[in-house]
Amino acid sequence: MPQLNENFLRLEKNYLFIDIAKKVNAFKAANPDADIIRMGIGDVTLPIAKCVVDAMKKGADEMGVKETFKGYEDSGAGYDFLKEAVSGYYKSFGVDVKPDEIRINDGAKSDCGNIVDIFGDDNIVLITDPAYPVYVDTNRMNGRKVIFADSNEENGFAAMPDDSVHADIIYLCSPNNPTGSVYTAEQLKIWVDYALKNNAVIIYDSAYEAFITEENIPRSIFAIEGARKCAIEMCSLSKTAGFTGMRCGYTVIPNELVFKSSDGQDVSVSQIWGRRQGSKFNGVSYPVQCAAAAVFSEEGIKQTRENIVYYQRNAKVISAALDELGIKYTGGKNSPYIWLKCPNGLGSWEFFDKLLNEANVVGTPGAGFGKNGEGWFRLTAFGDYDRTKEAMERIKKVFG
Repeated sequence: MPQLNENFLRLEKNYLFIDIAKKVNAFKAANPDADIIRMGIGDVTLPIAKCVVDAMKKGADEMGVKETFKGYEDSGAGYDFLKEAVSGYYKSFGVDVKPDEIRINDGAKSDCGNIVDIFGDDNIVLITDPAYPVYVDTNRMNGRKVIFADSNEENGFAAMPDDSVHADIIYLCSPNNPTGSVYTAEQLKIWVDYALKNNAVIIYDSAYEAFITEENIPRSIFAIEGARKCAIEMCSLSKTAGFTGMRCGYTVIPNELVFKSSDGQDVSVSQIWGRRQGSKFNGVSYPVQCAAAAVFSEEGIKQTRENIVYYQRNAKVISAALDELGIKYTGGKNSPYIWLKCPNGLGSWEFFDKLLNEANVVGTPGAGFGKNGEGWFRLTAFGDYDRTKEAMERIKKVFG
């Protein structure tokens, strides 16, 4: 009889969004006429930009012609035309990333979870709390020791390293999911210095970099001196360009990122990750990569930016309503997420139930993202503008 990986049995029995779905479905069954506005799961709602769709159609048409048909992409790391487009995008905000350092994937979530395959199970993993559950669960599935850096109201939900604590693998996300908080260049430099001192690697999730509006907020960790020797960056087109249903993103592993094996040999992280992907991943489809390349064209950036501005307007509506109610929050300015302090001392799930029952609005309880999320709540700006305004009017009636 095969032995199971019993680390799975030590995970939380239910996933956060499954619990939310159960509660919402029960409410709908009891209140079939209720008009529910969903501001919880961070899925986009606007259609993909026309020039991007056109590029995907063209790529699909090429698959139907012998002379332009594509089978397996040789390396599985992505077509050169897309990697060059991503490299050019980095250059547009002052960061030098070479095409051969870029690997195309089917979204940041996959690589955030899969990257742990190339690191030993005895590594100590440091994750800021609250955190995107994937960071925690994928490491616990392998039995790794996970420790936390507290992000809380006192530090603006931007945890900083403790020099007395050692870590081997560090997860950072800026703009942060779920809190919407961001790290300044100065704060990221402290993290990079900590990683270099501990001979650690930073797994940096920049999935929401396109929402950054302030000058001193880096859009890539590679804008920080020393990061190329200690960081891996992952980004997704899910929120940048609405690819939640198309699945495409990219991971950047600098050529300088080298660690020593147990026998003292220098090992290229890029090469070992390439070996892992070559065995377990066949790459992203050609039409999707054609669409992704169009995202980074001049017209693609213009059209996708229009969607981001739309979501940013929603965030302003949410923020204005919370300001009116005197409810404290982070996020919204450089992020599509608004992380609010539950009013009247309510717990995260108590606030969820009150919103659902009295305002027919669904959000995400902060407690589902870690212990520091208790008493906090996440709303997203990815909905329809008029529905967002309606939701905030309902919330004001309940708490005004």
